[in-house]
Amino acid sequence: MGWKERTNALLVGATGYQLSRPPQDRAWRMPPPERTNALLVRLTGRQLTRPPSARVSHIPPPRGGRLLTGPVFIFSAARAGSTLLRAIMGSHPGLYAPPELPLKQLRVRAETKWIKASLDNLRLTVDELDYLLWDRVLADALERSGKPTIVVKTPSNVLVWKQIATCWPDARFIFLLRHPAASVASLHSQWNGNWHPDEDGSFGEALAKGLRYMSTLEEARSALDGLTVRYEELTADPEATVREICAFLGVPFEPRMLDYGRFEHEGFAVGLGDSSEKIRSGRIQEAAPPPEQVPAELAGICASWGYLEAGAGPARPGRPGSGS
Repeated sequence: MGWKERTNALLVGATGYQLSRPPQDRAWRMPPPERTNALLVRLTGRQLTRPPSARVSHIPPPRGGRLLTGPVFIFSAARAGSTLLRAIMGSHPGLYAPPELPLKQLRVRAETKWIKASLDNLRLTVDELDYLLWDRVLADALERSGKPTIVVKTPSNVLVWKQIATCWPDARFIFLLRHPAASVASLHSQWNGNWHPDEDGSFGEALAKGLRYMSTLEEARSALDGLTVRYEELTADPEATVREICAFLGVPFEPRMLDYGRFEHEGFAVGLGDSSEKIRSGRIQEAAPPPEQVPAELAGICASWGYLEAGAGPARPGRPGSGS
């Protein structure tokens, strides 16, 4: 007796059924799941179930080519309090605020003439591929969070504000300002404190970087609709400021947002924003006073943001006093 006959004999003894070759003039079809399950239950006492990895995604179908709907972006200069604002907003049950993701460095490579020819044929640009990548990465992070709205913060994202506004026409923007001299002093202190071992720089370099971010932030603030928030006001009167943010986003104010230390927040680590003991304390602490004197290079942006009227000393070239 061959293996086919032995198999059929065992199957007939166990189930009363045997294998047979389907008629040649009829295409084979997958049996209905209920028939397969009934047979499996008779043989083993178990039935088929959907494996965990086959879960259905909750991401809605693309609208206008995008998976994300109404993302929120915090635009700020470096060392302006964006990590604190991220933690506060991420404590809202309807807002997911992940660690920093510099979209400027998240790009698609399309360098050979062959891929360029393919993209031309598909009528796609490299920028459009970047947008698809950004949207997919952030949409996936949001879907895994289980929350409905994403809040994206990374200071360098302001340098690509035009691309972000193009990628998500329905995006909402929060412009976070801090006294420019305080931001620059804090950035220089961060470098000297070796919070970022791969970065080092003089005060002049911190000044140049800060001014670049602030000037670009002012461009974005002038061109886009959004809400302007001041770090000093956020730390001096958190509830009033956070209520204003919630009203802007159309979500209810949650008192728990003011106690962000009660919740676990990803990304309080080197390279993902502020990782100091101050942010890890879980408490909103009032901003330190700005330097007494403002470098001349920052006078223009200080005036544009209304900080020269706040009691700062006269502008002068060179390095200001220490900041927070």
